[in-house]
Amino acid sequence: MGLMGLTGVHRGRRRGITRRDPARQPYPDLVRREFHQKAPDRLWVADLTQHATGEGWFYLGVVLDAFSRRVVGWAMGDRPTTELSVNALKMALVNRRPEGGVVHHSDHGVQYTASAFERAMCDGGVRGSMGRVGDALDNAMAESFFATVQTELLDRRSWPTREALRSAVFEYIEVFYNRRRRHSSLGYLSPDDHERRWYTLNQASIATATTSYDQSALSG
Repeated sequence: MGLMGLTGVHRGRRRGITRRDPARQPYPDLVRREFHQKAPDRLWVADLTQHATGEGWFYLGVVLDAFSRRVVGWAMGDRPTTELSVNALKMALVNRRPEGGVVHHSDHGVQYTASAFERAMCDGGVRGSMGRVGDALDNAMAESFFATVQTELLDRRSWPTREALRSAVFEYIEVFYNRRRRHSSLGYLSPDDHERRWYTLNQASIATATTSYDQSALSG
């Protein structure tokens, strides 16, 4: 890198926006910092972040599959509302259509303890999980994703409008991050390539499980 005149970019400290609702009962921690998963759609992690534009704050909410680090749901807006977290979850459910029982892990923010979000999880057959208040390590995978976005996109330039940042975030997630960005934790594969390899290696067992399920459904 030195010979080529290249320097690395370094991660800064992420600005948190978590505000806990003391009137709501949090979910138990079903993850306990064990983010490694052997298959897709067993554990999703979620969080919100904010970034300044020339028009004011811009907010991004995401849902990641812990198995591949793929962004399976996202939502953007100009306020950190519950609708942001609900829309990200709904996109994840539409994109993935999990069999049921997938764990959704987040912090204690009001966006994740609101009754509207609880209804969305219940409707989707999703189990809630939350880490401890003020402990970033309990949601380390989501924190790591936002640190990466901050380093590779958000802090690389100034953003005059929310629309400019919205377009850039969309392209980063859907064109670059999910399809092309390599992760050392995935054997230097992109999230899409990591999942594609898993489905290829497990194609026979998936087909067997599907056939067994269909036969039991017909007999029932």
